[in-house]
Amino acid sequence: MGRLEGKVALVTGGGSGLGAADCEALAAEGAKVVVTDVNLAAAQAVADRIGANAIALALDVASEEQWIATYAAIEAKFGGLHVLVNNAGVVLNADVEDTGLDKFRWVNSIMIDGVFLGMKHAIPLMNKSGGGSIINMSSVGALLGYPIYFAYSAAKGAVRSMTKSVAVMAQVKGYKIRCNSVHPGAIETPMVQQAEGRPGQVNQIPDGVLPHGSAGHPKDVAALVVFLASDESRYITGAELVIDNGLTIRPF
Repeated sequence: MGRLEGKVALVTGGGSGLGAADCEALAAEGAKVVVTDVNLAAAQAVADRIGANAIALALDVASEEQWIATYAAIEAKFGGLHVLVNNAGVVLNADVEDTGLDKFRWVNSIMIDGVFLGMKHAIPLMNKSGGGSIINMSSVGALLGYPIYFAYSAAKGAVRSMTKSVAVMAQVKGYKIRCNSVHPGAIETPMVQQAEGRPGQVNQIPDGVLPHGSAGHPKDVAALVVFLASDESRYITGAELVIDNGLTIRPF
C-alpha cells in the first residue's frame, strides 16, 4: 500500500474494462486518480466506487481542446500530474479489404491522435510537477499479424513507435519523464467480448497460473500499470512490456 502516495494519475477510457481496473489499482496504492471517459456517467460510477481519491471528467481523446481543458482542470484541482495512462480504445472487426477509409480514420483518431495529444499536452505539466510516467496501452496486435483487426493493429503499432520516440526525446531533453507501452493479449473486457461476438457474456478467469489460451483478467494488466507508474520502475523507459500468457513466444 502507498506505492503511489502523492502522485496524480489520469486514465483515459476509465469508465470500463482495463481503464476501470487501472483506476482502482492506482487509487488503491495512494494515487489521486482522474477517471476520464467519453461516457461521463461510466467514469463517474468508477470514481464513486473509488471514493475521495478520484474525480471523473468527460474527455473525447480525439479533441485537442478537451485535452487542454482537462489538464487545466487537473492542475487547478491537484496542482500537477505524475502519471498518464493512455488506455482509451476501440476495435473494428474488418480486414484491409473490408475497412473503409472513414472507419480507419475513426479508429486512428482515438488510438493514434488520442495518444499523441495526451502525451503532447501532458509533458509540460509533468515537467512542472517534477516528472512522471506515461503508460501507453498498445496490444499484441502491434507485434503479430491479425488480419481481422487491421485498423486496430495499425493504430497499436503507431502507439508502440510513438512511445519509443517520446522516451528517447525525454532523455535527450533531460526531462524526468519515462514512457512505456503495454501489450496485452486477450483480456476479459467488454471490448474483447464485443470483438468475439459475445457482448455481455463474461467468462470467469480463475486464480493462479493460467493455461495456454486463457484470457487474462483486467487486474493482471492493472498490476503492471501500477508498477510502471511507481518509482520502482525508474530504470524502465521506451520498453514494450508484453502481458499475454506466452502468446507471442509460441512458434505456432
